[in-house]
Amino acid sequence: MLVNLTDVFTNEGQVQELTVSYDADTFTNQLGTFSIKEKSPVALKLSNIGQSKALVKGNVKLTFAFSCDRCLRDVDYTFDLSFENEVVSPDCTGADTDDDASDFMEGYHLNVDELVNNEILLNWPMKILCKEDCRGICKVCGKNLNDGDCGCDDFVPDPRMAAIKDIFNANKEV
Repeated sequence: MLVNLTDVFTNEGQVQELTVSYDADTFTNQLGTFSIKEKSPVALKLSNIGQSKALVKGNVKLTFAFSCDRCLRDVDYTFDLSFENEVVSPDCTGADTDDDASDFMEGYHLNVDELVNNEILLNWPMKILCKEDCRGICKVCGKNLNDGDCGCDDFVPDPRMAAIKDIFNANKEV
């Protein structure tokens, strides 16, 4: 959704508060495409902070459907995003203009969807777990270890002892 910022850029001390919708139903990045289960409207506060400059403050709450990184169970993860960005009008000529802010400006319009997508990327979690002590899946049979032990042999020999094991196996009587 595009929001016109012409009034905010041109009127000294102008403040606008508005609520707009976030239109996307999915979010795509290098890890894949993720569905958005719930989303709140984006609450914005637009303030003039100088000649052709505005401060954009806002918040939005989005719930995504993910898979646990250890056991692959479905997990709901909520992003509670609060952001604050300074934007400038396209006719502003100054050395202090921020190129990152221009990524979500289209002329005198603020692209709210691009702004929210940028905030999602900045707040993306390193790892998503179904619970803090998730045990994952068995490396042998693939059973979810949160449901119980599978009984598979999970002994892993020390690789530093492999040379000694080879000597014993070579001298073994048949």
